[in-house]
Amino acid sequence: MTAYQYPDAKGHFGPYGGTFVAETLVHALDELNAAYDRYRNDPEFVAEFEYELAHFVGRPSPLYHARRWSSELGGAQIWFKREDLNHTGAHKVNNCIGQALLARRMGKPRVIAETGAGQHGVATATVAARYGLECVIYMGSEDVRRQSANVYRMKLLGATVVPVESGSRTLKDAMNEAMRDWVTNVENTFYIIGTVAGPHPYPMLVRDFQTVIGRECIEQMPRDAGRQPDVVVAAVGGGSNALGIFHPYIGFDEVALVGVEAGGHGIASGQHAASITGGQVGVLHGNRTYLLQDANGQIQETHSVSAGLDYPGVGPEHAWLADSGRATYVTVTDDEALAAFHGCCRIEGIMPALESAHAIAHAVRLAPTLDKDKIILVNLSGRGDKDMHTVAERAGLDL
Repeated sequence: MTAYQYPDAKGHFGPYGGTFVAETLVHALDELNAAYDRYRNDPEFVAEFEYELAHFVGRPSPLYHARRWSSELGGAQIWFKREDLNHTGAHKVNNCIGQALLARRMGKPRVIAETGAGQHGVATATVAARYGLECVIYMGSEDVRRQSANVYRMKLLGATVVPVESGSRTLKDAMNEAMRDWVTNVENTFYIIGTVAGPHPYPMLVRDFQTVIGRECIEQMPRDAGRQPDVVVAAVGGGSNALGIFHPYIGFDEVALVGVEAGGHGIASGQHAASITGGQVGVLHGNRTYLLQDANGQIQETHSVSAGLDYPGVGPEHAWLADSGRATYVTVTDDEALAAFHGCCRIEGIMPALESAHAIAHAVRLAPTLDKDKIILVNLSGRGDKDMHTVAERAGLDL
């Protein structure tokens, strides 16, 4: 097994990560880092986190053998880690509970968040209701339009949803506005970042709360499948669901890790959200990583059929895993993801989120190239209820 000790004390994963923020946020980040360092191994904190995961979220989430689809493909066996069965319908709630528990211990009565597909917003609003915290969610107006069901869910849960009209009106712009709010209200506000990006300690903190996914898999796979997988596959936008399942497997040298980026209309078209495959190194939202930017360093607009993958950067740990060769990153187009979405519905009776459908599409592409005794484990990070309007729109149907 390979030893792996990242990030370093300053939040670096090799040349990536770090803290590139305005001076007004340095104190807030130092305060957060100190609180996380204090509580991450505190028995009372850990016990409360684990209790909430079991009794509020419904963990552990099960493994599922996609037998019928595996048989039709005629190659490797495909297994799903069913994060779609969590309370709120995705992996996001794991991290939100952890950060909300920190917010309470830090005496912050107000939480804010950014959201793209809306699942992080729903999870944040859910835990805010659970703990009696004021909640404000920033969401690009384009995402508000294509994720209207999740917007209504957030409002039902008591959150204020603020549509963001700047830029491409998607996740990047929502994160910009959330950062501005945090600078203004830092004394009473905790910013619950939803992905493994942002300034240190967020990439580490979010990853750590999400590793419950991979740790469960390591226990479940020998019992349910007879051994550990040969390949672990997960969709990558910012990258929290992927690192949640990848990180516990990093030391398993025989297990390949494959991140699937949003290929949109194809890399050559320029209309995609594949930061590692098609990007360059730069600084965005407080950390150094791979970004989609032009020759002048200006952030480019992204495109994906999936709102949750529609982001021009990637978590710095993914950048390091790509450079080091420990993980491989590939792309799946909109059309391939939609085909996998429909296939999963009709063959396995499971409706995946469009984010997860990207990972499933690669597994479906990979399985026939491997022997039947090989195992591909896919992180099915969320369910597809939220994507009905998008899928219907692409099919020319009215809901």
